[in-house]
Amino acid sequence: MSAVQIPVIDISPLREKETDKTVADKVAQQINTACREHGFFYISGHGVSEELQKKLETLSHEFFKLPAEEKLKISMQLGGKAWRGFFPVGDELTSGKPDIKEGIYFGTELDKNNPHVLAGTPMHGQNLFPEKPESLRETVLHYMEEVTQLGHAVMKTVALSLNLDADYFYSRYTKDPLILFRIFHYPHHTANEELWGVGEHTDYGLLTILK
Repeated sequence: MSAVQIPVIDISPLREKETDKTVADKVAQQINTACREHGFFYISGHGVSEELQKKLETLSHEFFKLPAEEKLKISMQLGGKAWRGFFPVGDELTSGKPDIKEGIYFGTELDKNNPHVLAGTPMHGQNLFPEKPESLRETVLHYMEEVTQLGHAVMKTVALSLNLDADYFYSRYTKDPLILFRIFHYPHHTANEELWGVGEHTDYGLLTILK
């Protein structure tokens, strides 16, 4: 499948508090078709600012250029059950094979008194932010907030595509979503059929949004 065959859907109408039903139904039908025929789609009109995206990219590149010992100051081993922090190349496996990538895991920022944190619930806790670059923390949290709102808009449209109420998923499942945000870096390596930046896989979450 070539990239030009993947549908591009403008979801900007669904980000409004009040949307004309005819317009909403048209977008919902586009998503219904895309999900059934392709399984994924591009979105436009997403509302995540270009400036914020570029800032996050720049800061991410700065972080991955740091020496290994600096990046390991926020190692995932320090994140425990919260599943936060940095992992080096080869530390993450897909189908039992090491991926040729490094990355940082973030999630919803929760303080130590949060009920989920007190209960030791996996994937809930405080993020591990590096000292350098300094503004990465505020940028990541801002980006996660904007993309979370985007996720709600997409799920609203998915609900409509299934002839459900627009707030079906929000009222039952996603009002307080479990968010896992990852920044990956795929370093250059010699082509080898046994090595992958990330192996073939299926994501386990309800919704995956890729930049």
